[in-house]
Amino acid sequence: MELIFEISKKGRRALEIPKPDVPGRSYRDNTEDATVNPLSGSIPSKYLRNTGLMLPEVSEPDLVRHYTALSDSNHGVDSGFYPLGSCTMKYNPKINEDMAALEGFTGVHPLQPEETVQGCLELMYKLEKSLSAITGMSRFTLQPAAGAHGEMTGLMIIKAYHDKTHPRRKIIVPDSAHGTNPASAAAAGFETVELKSSEDGGIDPDALRALMDENIAGLMLTNPNTLGLFEKNIREIADIVHDAGGLLYYDGANANAIMGISRPGDMGFDVLHLNLHKTFSTPHGGGGPGSGPVGVAARLEPFLPVPAVKYENGRYSFDYDLPDSIGKVRSFYGNYGVAVKAYTYIIRLGFEGLKQASVNAVLNARYLMQKLAGVYELPYKRSCMHEFVLSCTFMKKYGVSAMDVAKRLIDFGFHPPTVYFPLIVKEALMIEPTETESKETLDRFINAMLTIAEEAEKDPELLKNAPHTTPVTRPDDVAAARKPVLRYI
Repeated sequence: MELIFEISKKGRRALEIPKPDVPGRSYRDNTEDATVNPLSGSIPSKYLRNTGLMLPEVSEPDLVRHYTALSDSNHGVDSGFYPLGSCTMKYNPKINEDMAALEGFTGVHPLQPEETVQGCLELMYKLEKSLSAITGMSRFTLQPAAGAHGEMTGLMIIKAYHDKTHPRRKIIVPDSAHGTNPASAAAAGFETVELKSSEDGGIDPDALRALMDENIAGLMLTNPNTLGLFEKNIREIADIVHDAGGLLYYDGANANAIMGISRPGDMGFDVLHLNLHKTFSTPHGGGGPGSGPVGVAARLEPFLPVPAVKYENGRYSFDYDLPDSIGKVRSFYGNYGVAVKAYTYIIRLGFEGLKQASVNAVLNARYLMQKLAGVYELPYKRSCMHEFVLSCTFMKKYGVSAMDVAKRLIDFGFHPPTVYFPLIVKEALMIEPTETESKETLDRFINAMLTIAEEAEKDPELLKNAPHTTPVTRPDDVAAARKPVLRYI
C-alpha cells in the first residue's frame, strides 16, 4: 500500500479553511498585528517558525480511503481472534462504549464542585465497592493509569507500611512473573530476589521459606501464574510470607480466571492491582488508555493515594483523611472513562455472569490445550486455567522457531499468541482465548495450528518467510527496535 506522501499531488486539499470574519490577522498573514483578536485563532508572527514542513497534499476522498485502508490492515479484537497470552484481549461489548459516551460523563470537568458531580462520584464509589467484593479487598483507589502503574502504586504502599516500623528493601519475584514485576519493584526502590519455579511450574514453599528474612518486604505473585497454573499451596505461601513480617502482592493481570470463583483477599493477599482494560472488558491495546486500580487489606487503607471517595449522610465526597497516604499517583482521579466501561461490564453481568465468564475462559483454554498438546509440546502437564503455554522446541530440527509459527498464524487471520514468554519455557507460545470466543473460532485456530505443525516438517521455508498476506511481510524486529526510522524523508 502506498504511503500518504506517495499519493500526494501538489495543490490538492482535503478541506479549505475560511478566512476569519473577526478583526485581526488572517491565519495566512505573517505580518505583526498588535490588535489580533484571540478568537481568530491566529498567532503573532514572532511566535511562528518557518519549519518548511513537507506535508502531503491529498483530496478528501484519498485521505479518507488511505486511513480506512490502514485501519483495515490493522488487527484488533473486533476484526479477529486475538489469543495474546496474559493480555486478556477479550471482546469489548459496545454497550460499554455507549455508557462511557453519555454526556453526563464526558461533559464534566475534574475541578467541578463535588455537589455538581454526585453521579460521577457515585459510580466511582460503587465501582470500588464492586471490586472489593470481587477480590476480597477492603478498599480501592482508581488512580493508577495501567497495570504497571498499579504495581508501582501497590509497592509504594508496601514500602510506606514497612517504613512505619522497620524499613525493608527486598521483594521476591518468581522467575515466571510478568516482566513488569521486577521493573516496578526497582522503580519503587526495592531490590528484587528471584524465586525459581518448581518442577510443576509453581512455588516451592521450602524454596520460598529459605529466602525469607527481616529485609524481605513481600512477595509479588499472580495466581494463576503466567503458565496458567493455579498455586496449590497458596495459603501456605501466604503464611510463610506473613510469619516473616512480609506482605503478599497480587498481580491481577490473570484475574480473568477467578472472578466469582476465588478471591485474592481470601487467599491471603494484602495488596493487588487489577487491569480494568483486560479483565473488565474495556479496550486493550494501541497504547491505551488503561486503568490499574489498587486494592488493599484493611490495615493498609491509611497508605492509599488521596483522595478516595466516601459516602456519608446521603452525599458523596472526596476523602483526604488518610494520614499515611503515599500521595497522588495520577492527575485527578484516574482514567475515568475506563472506569465507566468497567462498571457497565460488572453491573450488566452481575455476580453470576462474572463467574460464568471466568468458567468459560477456563473451559476455552483447556479445550485448546487438549487439542494441541498432542502435537505441540506441553512443558507442564497440569490442567490450565485461563491460559496455557506450549513449546515449539520440536520444530527446531526443521529450522523453525516459535516466532515463525507466530508469523505464519497471521496468514490464517489470527493475531499471534505471546511468544518467548515466560522465559522459563524454551520456544514458548502463551495462548489465552478468553471467554468471548466461540467453539467455531477455537476450532479454526486449532486447525491452523495443526496445519502449521505439518508445514514445519514439509515446507519449513514457508514458515520462515511468513507472513505472506500482509502489506509488509517480515521486518527486521531487532533493527526496528534499536534503529527505528521515524520519518519518511
